[in-house]
Amino acid sequence: MAVKQRSFGTFSEGREAKLYELSNQAGACARFTDLGAAWVGMELPAGDGKTVDVILGYDDPAIYERNPGCLGGIVGRHANRIAGACFELDGKHYQLAKNQGENSLHSGPDGWWKRLFRAEVLEEENAVRFSLEEPDGSQGFPGTLFISVTYRLTADSAVEIHYAANLSGAKHTVFNPTNHAYFNLAGHDAGEVSAQEVRIDADYFTPTDAVSIPTGEVRAVAGTAFDFTIEKPIGRDIDAPEEQLIFGHGYDHNFALNGYDGSLRFAASAFDPASGRTLSVFTDRPGLQFYTANWLGDGTPIGKGGAVYQRRGGYCFETQCFPDALHHPDWVQPVIGAGESFRTTSIYRFGGFLKTEGAN
Repeated sequence: MAVKQRSFGTFSEGREAKLYELSNQAGACARFTDLGAAWVGMELPAGDGKTVDVILGYDDPAIYERNPGCLGGIVGRHANRIAGACFELDGKHYQLAKNQGENSLHSGPDGWWKRLFRAEVLEEENAVRFSLEEPDGSQGFPGTLFISVTYRLTADSAVEIHYAANLSGAKHTVFNPTNHAYFNLAGHDAGEVSAQEVRIDADYFTPTDAVSIPTGEVRAVAGTAFDFTIEKPIGRDIDAPEEQLIFGHGYDHNFALNGYDGSLRFAASAFDPASGRTLSVFTDRPGLQFYTANWLGDGTPIGKGGAVYQRRGGYCFETQCFPDALHHPDWVQPVIGAGESFRTTSIYRFGGFLKTEGAN
């Protein structure tokens, strides 16, 4: 296993972004950049000396700086939506930027996926750590927050994502990060994913209104298009005449994962019948947003190798606290107390591919 570092190119004001490559003896290679701490690529052996990249992304760091779909980026302080772009914490009202109608999406237009992080190579762990200091008031949130995101590639081709936050000062704050990678196990440029099969270990999901704000209901998936408790093709029910699918233009919903107790556990899996490749997701978070790239297409920048990404050309497994939980006190709250630290982990394990010749 090895970590390589090289220039990724320049973006605004001539600043340079770096690319970090983690590889293992199975022939897998995971790529990350310090711009947005983004997951840029995941190459897996495909036989005959070829590889396939199963993460959607870009070749140009300048695109990651604006990254309209948040491809591969780290999202925070609060991933997903906050109704009215505001919340109350410790009796004080906080107003955020509105960037999706009247609401906040992924903490507003000044998202972490646009920031240049500090990077540290952890050679012995086959990992790279990205860190950022967020001053009090940044993005409208209280408290000075020191955050880090560590990516580690394991011998069994799992990408571990370890998030850490340390809060200084006398204020509480919000911390609900996620990674916004888009997966396509047939290859990042393979097109629609409707035939790929997904399982989500959730008996309930959180319905939304017409602008994707949770209503507060936690609804059973049984008897609905949202039942992924048994693996099924993404496209089987995605166009069913259900209100929630019409609102989201497909799947863009939070699933309440079974058995939440704060420990790491299985959350979801994907399978590509054509190639046999698999992806298994584990997390210690209570929720998972399953998003089927319903808004990719017109206006999406050209992807890696000239790929033209289309609607439903990938899917996201975003581990998280429930969206808009700040307005639903009976849900797990994405809050860190003054002077406290917090750690959370999510793992994406790839399988079903040919190891490189001679690999252990």
